[in-house]
Amino acid sequence: MSTTAVQKEVVSPILTKLTVTVAKDRLTNAFESRLVKFAKTVKINGFRPGKVPLARVRSDYGMAIQQEAVNDLLKDTLFECIDAEKIRAVGMPNVETVDMKEDTLHYVALVDTYPEITLQAGKSLSFAVKEASISDDDVDAMVTQLLTQRATWDDKAGAAALKDKVVMDYAGTVDGEAFEGGSAKEQTLELGSGRMIPGFEDGIVGMKAGDSKDIDVAFPADYQAENLAGKAAKFAITIHKVQSATLPALDDAFFTQFNAKDEAQFKADIRTNMQRELKQNLMNVNKAAAFDAILAAHSFEVPAVMLSEEIGRQRERMLAQFAQQFGGKLPNFNADMLPDNLFADKAKRAVSLGVLLAKVLEDNALTPDQAEVTTFIAELAESYEDKEEALTYFSNDKKQRAQIEAVVLENQIAQRIIDQANTTKVAINFNELRAANAALRDQ
Repeated sequence: MSTTAVQKEVVSPILTKLTVTVAKDRLTNAFESRLVKFAKTVKINGFRPGKVPLARVRSDYGMAIQQEAVNDLLKDTLFECIDAEKIRAVGMPNVETVDMKEDTLHYVALVDTYPEITLQAGKSLSFAVKEASISDDDVDAMVTQLLTQRATWDDKAGAAALKDKVVMDYAGTVDGEAFEGGSAKEQTLELGSGRMIPGFEDGIVGMKAGDSKDIDVAFPADYQAENLAGKAAKFAITIHKVQSATLPALDDAFFTQFNAKDEAQFKADIRTNMQRELKQNLMNVNKAAAFDAILAAHSFEVPAVMLSEEIGRQRERMLAQFAQQFGGKLPNFNADMLPDNLFADKAKRAVSLGVLLAKVLEDNALTPDQAEVTTFIAELAESYEDKEEALTYFSNDKKQRAQIEAVVLENQIAQRIIDQANTTKVAINFNELRAANAALRDQ
Protein backbone atom coordinates (compact mmCIF):
# COMPACT_ATOMS: atom_id res chain seq x y z
CA MET A 1 0.00 0.00 0.00
CA SER A 2 1.58 3.30 -1.06
CA THR A 3 -0.19 5.50 1.46
CA THR A 4 2.54 7.30 3.39
CA ALA A 5 0.63 7.59 6.65
CA VAL A 6 -2.46 6.15 8.32
CA GLN A 7 -3.58 7.32 11.73
CA LYS A 8 -6.33 5.36 13.47
CA GLU A 9 -8.40 6.79 16.28
CA VAL A 10 -11.05 4.72 18.04
CA VAL A 11 -13.78 7.29 18.61
CA SER A 12 -16.16 4.79 20.21
CA PRO A 13 -16.63 1.00 20.28
CA ILE A 14 -18.57 1.33 17.01
CA LEU A 15 -16.78 4.22 15.30
CA THR A 16 -13.19 4.57 14.06
CA LYS A 17 -11.60 7.67 12.56
CA LEU A 18 -8.93 7.25 9.88
CA THR A 19 -6.62 10.08 8.83
CA VAL A 20 -4.91 9.10 5.59
CA THR A 21 -2.15 10.68 3.52
CA VAL A 22 -1.61 9.30 0.02
CA ALA A 23 1.92 9.63 -1.37
CA LYS A 24 2.55 12.06 -4.20
CA ASP A 25 3.89 9.35 -6.54
CA ARG A 26 0.72 7.28 -6.24
CA LEU A 27 -1.45 10.28 -7.03
CA THR A 28 0.73 11.14 -9.99
CA ASN A 29 0.65 7.57 -11.32
CA ALA A 30 -3.13 7.40 -10.94
CA PHE A 31 -3.53 10.68 -12.82
CA GLU A 32 -1.14 9.74 -15.65
CA SER A 33 -2.75 6.30 -16.06
CA ARG A 34 -6.19 7.85 -16.40
CA LEU A 35 -4.85 10.53 -18.74
CA VAL A 36 -3.37 7.96 -21.13
CA LYS A 37 -6.52 5.83 -21.04
CA PHE A 38 -8.76 8.83 -21.70
CA ALA A 39 -6.57 10.03 -24.55
CA LYS A 40 -7.22 6.80 -26.46
CA THR A 41 -10.95 7.48 -26.74
CA VAL A 42 -11.37 11.27 -26.56
CA LYS A 43 -12.60 13.05 -29.68
CA ILE A 44 -11.21 16.51 -30.45
CA ASN A 45 -11.71 18.30 -33.76
CA GLY A 46 -8.61 18.18 -35.92
CA PHE A 47 -7.26 14.96 -34.48
CA ARG A 48 -7.88 11.33 -35.33
CA PRO A 49 -9.23 9.14 -32.47
CA GLY A 50 -6.36 7.97 -30.31
CA LYS A 51 -3.93 10.50 -31.78
CA VAL A 52 -4.70 13.50 -29.58
CA PRO A 53 -1.46 14.73 -27.97
CA LEU A 54 -1.30 14.16 -24.21
CA ALA A 55 -0.45 17.80 -23.70
CA ARG A 56 -3.75 18.82 -25.35
CA VAL A 57 -5.74 16.27 -23.31
CA ARG A 58 -3.98 17.47 -20.16
CA SER A 59 -4.82 21.07 -20.99
CA ASP A 60 -8.48 20.46 -21.84
CA TYR A 61 -9.43 17.73 -19.38
CA GLY A 62 -6.71 17.71 -16.72
CA MET A 63 -8.88 19.00 -13.86
CA ALA A 64 -11.69 16.50 -14.50
CA ILE A 65 -9.23 13.62 -14.88
CA GLN A 66 -7.47 14.57 -11.68
CA GLN A 67 -10.80 14.59 -9.81
CA GLU A 68 -11.59 11.13 -11.13
CA ALA A 69 -8.15 9.92 -10.09
CA VAL A 70 -8.68 11.35 -6.59
CA ASN A 71 -12.06 9.64 -6.33
CA ASP A 72 -10.52 6.31 -7.32
CA LEU A 73 -7.71 6.72 -4.82
CA LEU A 74 -10.12 7.63 -2.06
CA LYS A 75 -12.01 4.40 -2.63
CA ASP A 76 -8.97 2.18 -3.14
CA THR A 77 -6.79 3.49 -0.32
CA LEU A 78 -9.64 3.70 2.17
CA PHE A 79 -10.43 0.00 1.85
CA GLU A 80 -6.73 -0.83 1.85
CA CYS A 81 -6.39 1.01 5.14
CA ILE A 82 -9.42 -0.74 6.60
CA ASP A 83 -7.91 -4.12 5.68
CA ALA A 84 -4.44 -3.18 6.91
CA GLU A 85 -5.76 -1.93 10.26
CA LYS A 86 -8.01 -5.02 10.57
CA ILE A 87 -11.10 -2.89 11.05
CA ARG A 88 -14.44 -4.74 10.92
CA ALA A 89 -16.28 -2.10 8.94
CA VAL A 90 -20.06 -1.93 8.63
CA GLY A 91 -21.55 -0.25 5.58
CA MET A 92 -19.82 2.43 3.54
CA PRO A 93 -17.33 4.71 5.33
CA ASN A 94 -18.07 8.42 5.43
CA VAL A 95 -15.28 10.60 4.00
CA GLU A 96 -15.48 13.83 5.98
CA THR A 97 -12.70 16.00 4.56
CA VAL A 98 -10.47 15.86 1.47
CA ASP A 99 -7.47 18.13 1.02
CA MET A 100 -4.75 18.47 -1.62
CA LYS A 101 -1.43 19.93 -0.50
CA GLU A 102 1.65 19.93 -2.70
CA ASP A 103 0.16 17.18 -4.90
CA THR A 104 -0.38 15.00 -1.85
CA LEU A 105 -3.84 13.71 -0.97
CA HIS A 106 -5.05 13.99 2.62
CA TYR A 107 -8.44 12.86 3.88
CA VAL A 108 -10.33 11.93 7.02
CA ALA A 109 -12.91 9.15 7.09
CA LEU A 110 -15.27 7.85 9.74
CA VAL A 111 -15.84 4.10 9.67
CA ASP A 112 -18.77 2.43 11.42
CA THR A 113 -17.41 -0.73 13.00
CA TYR A 114 -18.90 -4.03 14.09
CA PRO A 115 -19.26 -4.16 17.89
CA GLU A 116 -16.46 -6.08 19.57
CA ILE A 117 -18.00 -8.00 22.46
CA THR A 118 -16.97 -10.69 24.91
CA LEU A 119 -19.69 -13.18 25.66
CA GLN A 120 -20.66 -13.70 29.29
CA ALA A 121 -19.72 -17.10 30.62
CA GLY A 122 -22.47 -19.57 29.77
CA LYS A 123 -23.35 -20.44 33.37
CA SER A 124 -24.01 -16.76 34.09
CA LEU A 125 -27.12 -17.10 31.96
CA SER A 126 -30.06 -18.40 33.98
CA PHE A 127 -33.43 -19.13 32.43
CA ALA A 128 -36.14 -21.78 32.26
CA VAL A 129 -36.55 -24.24 29.42
CA LYS A 130 -39.80 -26.00 28.73
CA GLU A 131 -40.33 -29.75 28.55
CA ALA A 132 -43.43 -31.45 27.17
CA SER A 133 -44.62 -34.81 25.91
CA ILE A 134 -47.65 -36.21 24.13
CA SER A 135 -50.03 -38.12 26.41
CA ASP A 136 -52.92 -40.40 25.45
CA ASP A 137 -55.25 -37.65 26.68
CA ASP A 138 -53.60 -35.19 24.29
CA VAL A 139 -54.19 -37.58 21.38
CA ASP A 140 -57.83 -38.09 22.41
CA ALA A 141 -58.31 -34.33 22.66
CA MET A 142 -56.91 -33.94 19.14
CA VAL A 143 -59.29 -36.63 17.88
CA THR A 144 -62.19 -34.71 19.44
CA GLN A 145 -60.95 -31.51 17.83
CA LEU A 146 -60.84 -33.16 14.40
CA LEU A 147 -64.34 -34.55 14.92
CA THR A 148 -65.60 -31.14 16.03
CA GLN A 149 -64.15 -29.47 12.95
CA ARG A 150 -66.25 -31.81 10.82
CA ALA A 151 -69.43 -31.52 12.89
CA THR A 152 -72.84 -30.83 11.37
CA TRP A 153 -75.07 -28.20 12.97
CA ASP A 154 -78.79 -28.68 13.50
CA ASP A 155 -81.44 -26.39 14.95
CA LYS A 156 -82.51 -27.19 18.49
CA ALA A 157 -85.60 -26.08 20.39
CA GLY A 158 -84.02 -25.98 23.82
CA ALA A 159 -81.91 -23.41 25.62
CA ALA A 160 -78.48 -22.42 24.27
CA ALA A 161 -75.54 -23.99 26.06
CA LEU A 162 -71.78 -23.55 25.80
CA LYS A 163 -70.46 -25.02 22.52
CA ASP A 164 -73.85 -24.39 20.83
CA LYS A 165 -74.12 -21.90 18.00
CA VAL A 166 -76.64 -19.07 17.91
CA VAL A 167 -77.80 -16.83 15.09
CA MET A 168 -78.68 -13.47 16.60
CA ASP A 169 -79.11 -9.72 16.31
CA TYR A 170 -77.42 -7.48 18.84
CA ALA A 171 -77.21 -3.76 19.47
CA GLY A 172 -74.85 -2.27 22.03
CA THR A 173 -74.88 1.05 23.84
CA VAL A 174 -72.51 2.83 26.19
CA ASP A 175 -74.07 5.49 28.42
CA GLY A 176 -77.22 5.06 26.35
CA GLU A 177 -75.48 5.87 23.06
CA ALA A 178 -74.84 3.45 20.20
CA PHE A 179 -71.18 3.05 19.19
CA GLU A 180 -69.38 2.06 16.01
CA GLY A 181 -69.19 -1.71 15.52
CA GLY A 182 -71.60 -2.34 18.38
CA SER A 183 -74.44 -3.88 16.39
CA ALA A 184 -75.00 -6.70 13.91
CA LYS A 185 -77.80 -8.64 12.23
CA GLU A 186 -77.98 -12.40 11.68
CA GLN A 187 -74.62 -12.86 13.44
CA THR A 188 -73.46 -16.45 14.01
CA LEU A 189 -71.57 -17.09 17.25
CA GLU A 190 -70.31 -20.26 18.90
CA LEU A 191 -70.78 -19.88 22.64
CA GLY A 192 -67.58 -20.34 24.57
CA SER A 193 -65.37 -19.41 21.60
CA GLY A 194 -64.17 -16.24 23.34
CA ARG A 195 -64.80 -14.13 20.24
CA MET A 196 -66.79 -11.54 22.17
CA ILE A 197 -65.92 -9.47 25.23
CA PRO A 198 -66.08 -11.19 28.64
CA GLY A 199 -69.63 -11.85 29.82
CA PHE A 200 -71.27 -11.50 26.41
CA GLU A 201 -71.37 -15.19 25.50
CA ASP A 202 -72.19 -16.27 29.06
CA GLY A 203 -75.15 -13.88 28.97
CA ILE A 204 -76.65 -15.73 26.00
CA VAL A 205 -76.44 -19.17 27.64
CA GLY A 206 -79.98 -20.26 28.49
CA MET A 207 -81.72 -18.22 25.79
CA LYS A 208 -83.93 -19.95 23.20
CA ALA A 209 -84.84 -19.18 19.60
CA GLY A 210 -87.21 -16.19 19.65
CA ASP A 211 -85.95 -14.87 23.03
CA SER A 212 -84.83 -11.28 23.53
CA LYS A 213 -83.08 -9.71 26.50
CA ASP A 214 -80.53 -7.12 27.55
CA ILE A 215 -77.19 -8.13 28.99
CA ASP A 216 -74.80 -5.92 30.94
CA VAL A 217 -71.06 -6.31 30.32
CA ALA A 218 -67.88 -4.24 30.56
CA PHE A 219 -65.14 -3.73 28.01
CA PRO A 220 -61.67 -4.81 29.20
CA ALA A 221 -59.40 -2.04 30.42
CA ASP A 222 -56.93 -2.85 27.62
CA TYR A 223 -59.58 -2.99 24.87
CA GLN A 224 -58.13 -1.89 21.52
CA ALA A 225 -60.70 0.88 21.00
CA GLU A 226 -59.59 3.42 23.62
CA ASN A 227 -62.98 5.17 23.67
CA LEU A 228 -64.56 1.92 24.91
CA ALA A 229 -61.81 0.56 27.16
CA GLY A 230 -63.10 -0.10 30.66
CA LYS A 231 -66.61 1.19 29.85
CA ALA A 232 -69.83 -0.51 30.97
CA ALA A 233 -72.08 -1.50 28.06
CA LYS A 234 -75.57 -2.86 27.50
CA PHE A 235 -76.40 -5.19 24.60
CA ALA A 236 -79.94 -5.91 23.39
CA ILE A 237 -79.90 -9.51 22.15
CA THR A 238 -82.46 -11.29 19.97
CA ILE A 239 -81.90 -14.99 19.22
CA HIS A 240 -83.14 -16.34 15.87
CA LYS A 241 -81.65 -19.83 16.01
CA VAL A 242 -79.94 -22.15 18.45
CA GLN A 243 -77.93 -24.96 16.90
CA SER A 244 -76.11 -27.92 18.42
CA ALA A 245 -73.31 -29.96 16.91
CA THR A 246 -73.52 -33.58 15.84
CA LEU A 247 -70.06 -35.16 15.61
CA PRO A 248 -69.32 -37.63 12.84
CA ALA A 249 -68.94 -41.28 13.78
CA LEU A 250 -65.42 -42.50 14.51
CA ASP A 251 -65.56 -45.17 11.83
CA ASP A 252 -63.79 -46.41 8.72
CA ALA A 253 -65.32 -43.67 6.58
CA PHE A 254 -63.87 -41.04 8.92
CA PHE A 255 -60.45 -42.74 9.08
CA THR A 256 -60.31 -42.85 5.27
CA GLN A 257 -60.37 -39.05 5.18
CA PHE A 258 -56.98 -39.18 6.90
CA ASN A 259 -55.55 -42.05 4.84
CA ALA A 260 -55.77 -44.41 7.82
CA LYS A 261 -57.10 -47.96 7.63
CA ASP A 262 -58.35 -48.16 11.21
CA GLU A 263 -58.48 -46.34 14.56
CA ALA A 264 -55.07 -47.61 15.65
CA GLN A 265 -53.33 -46.20 12.58
CA PHE A 266 -55.40 -43.02 12.77
CA LYS A 267 -54.28 -42.33 16.33
CA ALA A 268 -50.70 -43.36 15.59
CA ASP A 269 -50.57 -40.89 12.71
CA ILE A 270 -52.05 -38.17 14.92
CA ARG A 271 -49.43 -38.84 17.57
CA THR A 272 -46.65 -38.66 14.96
CA ASN A 273 -47.92 -35.31 13.70
CA MET A 274 -48.28 -34.01 17.24
CA GLN A 275 -44.74 -35.13 18.07
CA ARG A 276 -43.48 -33.21 15.05
CA GLU A 277 -45.39 -30.11 16.14
CA LEU A 278 -44.21 -30.53 19.74
CA LYS A 279 -40.58 -30.74 18.65
CA GLN A 280 -40.85 -27.55 16.57
CA ASN A 281 -42.78 -25.66 19.25
CA LEU A 282 -40.31 -26.66 21.96
CA MET A 283 -37.47 -25.41 19.81
CA ASN A 284 -39.27 -22.12 19.14
CA VAL A 285 -40.19 -21.49 22.77
CA ASN A 286 -36.82 -22.50 24.23
CA LYS A 287 -34.93 -20.67 21.51
CA ALA A 288 -36.84 -17.49 22.39
CA ALA A 289 -35.97 -17.98 26.07
CA ALA A 290 -32.28 -18.46 25.23
CA PHE A 291 -32.21 -15.40 23.00
CA ASP A 292 -33.99 -13.27 25.61
CA ALA A 293 -31.45 -14.38 28.22
CA ILE A 294 -28.39 -13.64 26.13
CA LEU A 295 -29.78 -10.24 25.17
CA ALA A 296 -30.45 -9.38 28.80
CA ALA A 297 -26.90 -10.36 29.79
CA HIS A 298 -25.11 -8.06 27.32
CA SER A 299 -25.19 -4.32 26.74
CA PHE A 300 -23.43 -2.67 23.81
CA GLU A 301 -23.90 -0.06 21.12
CA VAL A 302 -24.83 -0.99 17.59
CA PRO A 303 -23.92 1.08 14.52
CA ALA A 304 -26.57 3.42 13.18
CA VAL A 305 -26.12 1.98 9.70
CA MET A 306 -27.09 -1.49 10.92
CA LEU A 307 -30.17 -0.08 12.66
CA SER A 308 -31.13 1.86 9.55
CA GLU A 309 -30.84 -1.21 7.34
CA GLU A 310 -32.92 -3.32 9.74
CA ILE A 311 -35.58 -0.61 9.99
CA GLY A 312 -35.72 -0.62 6.19
CA ARG A 313 -36.19 -4.39 6.11
CA GLN A 314 -38.96 -4.27 8.71
CA ARG A 315 -40.70 -1.43 6.86
CA GLU A 316 -40.59 -3.42 3.62
CA ARG A 317 -42.07 -6.46 5.36
CA MET A 318 -44.91 -4.39 6.79
CA LEU A 319 -45.58 -2.79 3.40
CA ALA A 320 -45.69 -6.25 1.82
CA GLN A 321 -48.17 -7.40 4.48
CA PHE A 322 -50.35 -4.35 3.86
CA ALA A 323 -50.19 -4.89 0.11
CA GLN A 324 -51.23 -8.51 0.53
CA GLN A 325 -54.27 -7.43 2.53
CA PHE A 326 -55.26 -5.00 -0.22
CA GLY A 327 -54.82 -7.41 -3.11
CA GLY A 328 -51.28 -6.36 -3.97
CA LYS A 329 -51.94 -2.60 -4.12
CA LEU A 330 -51.57 0.20 -1.61
CA PRO A 331 -53.66 3.13 -2.88
CA ASN A 332 -52.71 6.55 -1.50
CA PHE A 333 -50.02 5.03 0.67
CA ASN A 334 -46.27 5.54 0.78
CA ALA A 335 -43.42 4.37 2.99
CA ASP A 336 -43.11 7.78 4.70
CA MET A 337 -46.36 6.98 6.52
CA LEU A 338 -44.36 4.37 8.47
CA PRO A 339 -41.80 6.44 10.45
CA ASP A 340 -38.54 4.98 11.71
CA ASN A 341 -39.59 5.16 15.37
CA LEU A 342 -42.36 2.67 14.61
CA PHE A 343 -39.66 0.02 14.10
CA ALA A 344 -36.82 1.35 16.28
CA ASP A 345 -37.18 -0.95 19.30
CA LYS A 346 -37.66 -4.15 17.32
CA ALA A 347 -34.84 -3.18 14.96
CA LYS A 348 -32.41 -2.59 17.83
CA ARG A 349 -33.35 -5.94 19.34
CA ALA A 350 -32.91 -7.74 16.02
CA VAL A 351 -29.53 -6.14 15.32
CA SER A 352 -28.23 -6.72 18.87
CA LEU A 353 -29.34 -10.33 18.76
CA GLY A 354 -27.72 -10.80 15.37
CA VAL A 355 -24.40 -9.54 16.74
CA LEU A 356 -24.61 -11.88 19.73
CA LEU A 357 -25.55 -14.93 17.69
CA ALA A 358 -22.71 -14.21 15.27
CA LYS A 359 -20.34 -14.16 18.25
CA VAL A 360 -21.68 -17.49 19.56
CA LEU A 361 -21.26 -18.89 16.06
CA GLU A 362 -17.68 -17.62 15.84
CA ASP A 363 -16.61 -18.71 19.32
CA ASN A 364 -18.02 -22.21 18.86
CA ALA A 365 -17.05 -22.65 15.18
CA LEU A 366 -20.53 -23.90 14.34
CA THR A 367 -21.60 -24.99 10.87
CA PRO A 368 -24.96 -26.40 9.75
CA ASP A 369 -25.29 -30.00 10.88
CA GLN A 370 -26.14 -31.77 7.63
CA ALA A 371 -27.83 -34.66 9.47
CA GLU A 372 -30.14 -32.12 11.09
CA VAL A 373 -30.72 -30.48 7.71
CA THR A 374 -31.75 -33.85 6.28
CA THR A 375 -34.10 -34.47 9.21
CA PHE A 376 -35.57 -30.99 8.90
CA ILE A 377 -36.26 -31.47 5.19
CA ALA A 378 -37.82 -34.90 5.79
CA GLU A 379 -40.15 -33.51 8.45
CA LEU A 380 -41.02 -30.53 6.27
CA ALA A 381 -41.84 -32.80 3.34
CA GLU A 382 -44.31 -34.74 5.51
CA SER A 383 -46.67 -31.76 5.43
CA TYR A 384 -46.97 -31.94 1.62
CA GLU A 385 -49.32 -34.16 -0.34
CA ASP A 386 -46.54 -35.34 -2.64
CA LYS A 387 -43.86 -36.02 -0.04
CA GLU A 388 -41.25 -37.38 -2.44
CA GLU A 389 -41.52 -34.37 -4.73
CA ALA A 390 -41.20 -32.01 -1.76
CA LEU A 391 -38.24 -33.97 -0.41
CA THR A 392 -36.41 -33.70 -3.74
CA TYR A 393 -37.22 -30.01 -4.12
CA PHE A 394 -36.05 -28.90 -0.68
CA SER A 395 -32.98 -31.12 -0.86
CA ASN A 396 -31.77 -29.98 -4.28
CA ASP A 397 -32.97 -26.41 -4.75
CA LYS A 398 -29.97 -24.29 -3.68
CA LYS A 399 -31.98 -21.34 -2.40
CA GLN A 400 -34.42 -23.46 -0.41
CA ARG A 401 -31.67 -25.62 1.06
CA ALA A 402 -29.66 -22.54 2.05
CA GLN A 403 -32.68 -21.13 3.88
CA ILE A 404 -33.19 -24.43 5.70
CA GLU A 405 -29.51 -24.58 6.63
CA ALA A 406 -29.82 -21.07 8.09
CA VAL A 407 -32.74 -22.17 10.26
CA VAL A 408 -30.90 -25.30 11.40
CA LEU A 409 -27.80 -23.25 12.21
CA GLU A 410 -29.86 -20.81 14.27
CA ASN A 411 -31.35 -23.75 16.14
CA GLN A 412 -27.84 -25.08 16.79
CA ILE A 413 -26.77 -21.70 18.18
CA ALA A 414 -29.80 -21.65 20.48
CA GLN A 415 -29.06 -25.19 21.64
CA ARG A 416 -25.44 -24.27 22.36
CA ILE A 417 -26.60 -21.34 24.51
CA ILE A 418 -29.01 -23.66 26.35
CA ASP A 419 -26.38 -26.37 26.83
CA GLN A 420 -23.87 -23.91 28.29
CA ALA A 421 -26.33 -21.95 30.46
CA ASN A 422 -27.66 -22.53 33.97
CA THR A 423 -31.16 -23.69 33.09
CA THR A 424 -34.12 -25.00 35.04
CA LYS A 425 -36.63 -27.34 33.43
CA VAL A 426 -40.34 -26.62 33.54
CA ALA A 427 -42.85 -29.26 32.48
CA ILE A 428 -45.89 -28.05 30.55
CA ASN A 429 -48.59 -29.88 28.62
CA PHE A 430 -49.13 -29.90 24.88
CA ASN A 431 -51.83 -27.20 24.87
CA GLU A 432 -49.77 -24.90 27.09
CA LEU A 433 -46.86 -25.33 24.70
CA ARG A 434 -49.12 -24.54 21.75
CA ALA A 435 -50.30 -21.36 23.48
CA ALA A 436 -46.74 -20.29 24.30
CA ASN A 437 -45.69 -20.79 20.67
CA ALA A 438 -48.74 -18.86 19.42
CA ALA A 439 -47.84 -15.98 21.76
CA LEU A 440 -44.41 -15.77 20.09
CA ARG A 441 -46.03 -15.33 16.69
CA ASP A 442 -48.11 -12.44 18.02
CA GLN A 443 -45.09 -10.51 19.30
